[in-house]
Amino acid sequence: MTRIRISQAAADLPRRGRPLLGAALALALTLFLGAPAAAAVSKDTALSSEDKVCLDCHAKPGLRKTLANGESMPLYIAPNGFAESVHNSSGCEGCHSDIDVKAHSKEPKLVKSKREHSQGLMEACRDCHKKTMKQYEDSVHSAQVQAGSAKAPLCSDCHDPHATRSAKDTTGGDNVACQQCHKGVSQAFAASIHGASGDEALACKDCHRTHNIKAAAMGNHLKDQCVSCHREVATSHAQWLPNTARHLEAISCPACHSPGTTRRVNLRIYEGTAAAQQAAEKVGVPQFIKLANTADPKGSGIDGRALWSLLQDFSRNGSDTRTIVRGRLEVQTGIESHSLAAKGTALKDCATCHKQGAASFQKVTVSMAGPDGRPLRHGATDGILNSIESIGSVGGFYTIGSSRIKLLDIMLVMALGAGILIPGGHLVVKLMSARKRKAAAAAEAAQAFKSNESTDRS
Repeated sequence: MTRIRISQAAADLPRRGRPLLGAALALALTLFLGAPAAAAVSKDTALSSEDKVCLDCHAKPGLRKTLANGESMPLYIAPNGFAESVHNSSGCEGCHSDIDVKAHSKEPKLVKSKREHSQGLMEACRDCHKKTMKQYEDSVHSAQVQAGSAKAPLCSDCHDPHATRSAKDTTGGDNVACQQCHKGVSQAFAASIHGASGDEALACKDCHRTHNIKAAAMGNHLKDQCVSCHREVATSHAQWLPNTARHLEAISCPACHSPGTTRRVNLRIYEGTAAAQQAAEKVGVPQFIKLANTADPKGSGIDGRALWSLLQDFSRNGSDTRTIVRGRLEVQTGIESHSLAAKGTALKDCATCHKQGAASFQKVTVSMAGPDGRPLRHGATDGILNSIESIGSVGGFYTIGSSRIKLLDIMLVMALGAGILIPGGHLVVKLMSARKRKAAAAAEAAQAFKSNESTDRS
């Protein structure tokens, strides 16, 4: 900190001159250090006496504690940062009510690890943030924690509890917390049309929400987020895209709006038919991996018959409704899904998908939601979309020109042939027999004439 020295002559001023000196010093502090420093000093004075007792030790830079597992945990707390945080009103005791201040210095609290300490303090978060905690517990992050992940974020991984500012004071494009774990995705997003649009740049929470974050590969919630801003999507696509509704249902937005990316067909397992819900594994019951490995013992990929068998096994294992798959064309990585380009560069060439051997259909996976919300995947054979055995399983993902089933093509040709040959043959036979019918009619008329003539003579 910059120090302002007071000369001995100023110190010897008469008492009546000191108020003037005080005002001058205050003005000097404001001009030299700036208004923010003055505000920080003002905030610091708002700390309670109890908090200041804690900060007598914890405001010492470099203060650390060696934990039971050998980790070194910092214990330094910046006084100004805490004074300006939303937790200032709660004070230290609001979160650390289990600490006896008098005995604390003599008997420091035993902490096994940083993560265990952070996870234990989440109950203190719940006391004030019940709604937020409920949202978090419905998120993929919480599901990963429950599944035993040592990396899934806890409250303190995204929010510094000693310097948390009001949500109103944070900028909408602040993605720093997400970047800690999703660096590659964050870099791709920053270079995308949504990340590089200046004041209109989106934040991670604008699409993924803040606390109740869902697995990106599951459900249709991210597509719904796209439509929430691009409400004209159905109308604008209908101007050039045939069967628009079906395309928007079966193709993820990045599949066309991230040109140059690698695509795949993801056959997602659902329960039910009309109002189908994406199936998910139950904690401790790893059905998908077990059944997929059984259906594909050689590990070469699930084929049409194995997929049908897999779905039948799921239907028999406690499912009250029929198990089906719904195909979706999507990009393969999270980095690619965030590399969205300007709409003028979006794919509009139908041949990208609707041609034999299209690259987008060369990689196929079968997936199901895992207990932590993330997808469990098993590879499928290249021909699963072209097999007659897949009709009952993948009937809703037949792409004209690409996922062609040869037997269906033969049956189509036979149907078309029958539709043409039968009426045509009938017409030929009719034309050929017309002459005979005409001659027979003439003979019958002549016979009738002779009969009439004989009658008249008699």
